[in-house]
Amino acid sequence: MKKLLTPTRRGFLTASAAMLAAPAVLTGTRAYAQNPTLRVGHVSPRTGPLAGFAEADDYVLAAIQDHFNAGIENNGKTWNIEIISKDSQSNPNRAAEVAADLILGDEVDIIVAASTPDTVNPVSDQAEINEVPCITTDCPWQPYFFGRNGVPGTGFDYTYHFFWGLEDVIAAFLDMWDSAGVAKVVGGLFPNDADGNAWGDAELGLPKPLEAAGYSLTDPGRYQPLTDDFSSYINAFKDVGAEIVTGNMIAPDFATFWAQAAQQGFNPKIVTIGKALLFPSVIESLGERGDGLSSEVWWSPNHPFASSLTGASAKALAEGYTAASGRPWTQPIGFKHALFEVVADVVKRAEDLEDYEAIAAAVAGTKLDTIVGPVDWSNGPINNVTKTPLVSGQWQKEGDAFDLKIVANAHAPEIPTTGELKLL
Repeated sequence: MKKLLTPTRRGFLTASAAMLAAPAVLTGTRAYAQNPTLRVGHVSPRTGPLAGFAEADDYVLAAIQDHFNAGIENNGKTWNIEIISKDSQSNPNRAAEVAADLILGDEVDIIVAASTPDTVNPVSDQAEINEVPCITTDCPWQPYFFGRNGVPGTGFDYTYHFFWGLEDVIAAFLDMWDSAGVAKVVGGLFPNDADGNAWGDAELGLPKPLEAAGYSLTDPGRYQPLTDDFSSYINAFKDVGAEIVTGNMIAPDFATFWAQAAQQGFNPKIVTIGKALLFPSVIESLGERGDGLSSEVWWSPNHPFASSLTGASAKALAEGYTAASGRPWTQPIGFKHALFEVVADVVKRAEDLEDYEAIAAAVAGTKLDTIVGPVDWSNGPINNVTKTPLVSGQWQKEGDAFDLKIVANAHAPEIPTTGELKLL
């Protein structure tokens, strides 16, 4: 028996219908509408320290809604699709609040979310409690699954996730570092948040695989996000002669660390940081100190995939964003687009779009080639999860701009390399 922490969406709507039965029939319902409407809720961090993940939201959502305006056919009937997007403000509590508002207030039929466990987990939890189908991405699967107290073999009923896992990012980083010829001495920077605790976890995170690969990891412990002093970490790394620094940070924290490293004479040869170094806007803000920094690459214009929705290639999608915005492409573009590829596919295949169970079953049955690669929940490392490919990249300055070169692809050779790693 599932314990419900709040009234379910279904219970809420049933009670409302009982109280307002006559007016509901008089004002018209989906069953009597000529063109029924399916509502899709979307949550992302438009503002706050995670806003880089949502930089391209306006472009992606406008293009998707434009495509959806033609409607999607299901069982001989054309459905209107309405997207309702809300800002989590980079705050997990706010993410839960707006998700509940989308479910109970806007009465969305499907909810989607992206951008780190701070967004994905609270939205997924609200969807699971309220029995609303949910699709998420842009978060390693371990903090998504175990961070929500998922039980292997059991999983969840309504919430599904596609992305890579910590095993993939570790393999991609090692693939890059092994070819560099530097000392295998690593300094770890892990914040006290869902991502940092997962990446630094002694059993499931980086420590064991790095040790198995012959690397020595110095982890001085969790720091509080938005800290203003990394001196103790820098001193610890200098003491062991760390030539590599890795971890998972928000952009403001990395900027603080990197400035203090320069001030204190700490000059590692490789700096590979998850999350913070994904975005061209962050690299540009670091000036010359951004040249040569490295990170994981989940999506790029060079990924050999195309949209199931529009037929556009990864290159065309990226170039479309740059043409419209005047800004460099950014990795979340592909995954935001892919979320709605999956939604469209689910809407087409669901046996009954009036039934949340049928929609959830259609999500679970997805087998779709998307702009980020295959999405297939029958083929995952654990319940409710399917994985997308991952490579490693390095920001290299070309003229006045930075380009993210793919420099290691051993674990996803279908994605071509575009450059070679250089030391800082």
